[in-house]
Amino acid sequence: MTAARRQSMLGRMEGATQSSRDPADVIEQLAAAMNAHDLDRMVSLFHPEYDSRQPAHPGRAFVGRETVRANWGAMFAGIGGFRAEVVRSVQDGPLNWCEWAWRGTRPDGDPFDVPGVTLFRIRDGLIVEGTLYVEEVEADPESIQDAVEGMSGARPE
Repeated sequence: MTAARRQSMLGRMEGATQSSRDPADVIEQLAAAMNAHDLDRMVSLFHPEYDSRQPAHPGRAFVGRETVRANWGAMFAGIGGFRAEVVRSVQDGPLNWCEWAWRGTRPDGDPFDVPGVTLFRIRDGLIVEGTLYVEEVEADPESIQDAVEGMSGARPE
């Protein structure tokens, strides 16, 4: 066993926060906090100057973990039985690519079904940047022909 591996195991056994420094563990901790609806624990995983972007929705960009708190406080309050499933997760150094399935029930009883992908940059055990590609599942699905026609103005044959 290498000295580094031994030190890592020793740190974990002593209750050190070594695992919180591992980006893959941060995603596991995030999902667990979301599923427990533990807002404080969830927000603690974000850097105070967290930078969030949603390229398909540029008006939704924000900076700051207090906005994470406000947004997810509203989500936990409004979406009954909210659950976050990590479908798959890939770590590339400090960048995590994660496919999510967020589910629950809206206050009106309609299902809340939001799949998507997040790219989180993680440094020193904190999420410092996020690029989110998440969308609600369409209630009335649009065919691919309708989507292509809507984007291009020409309908595929």
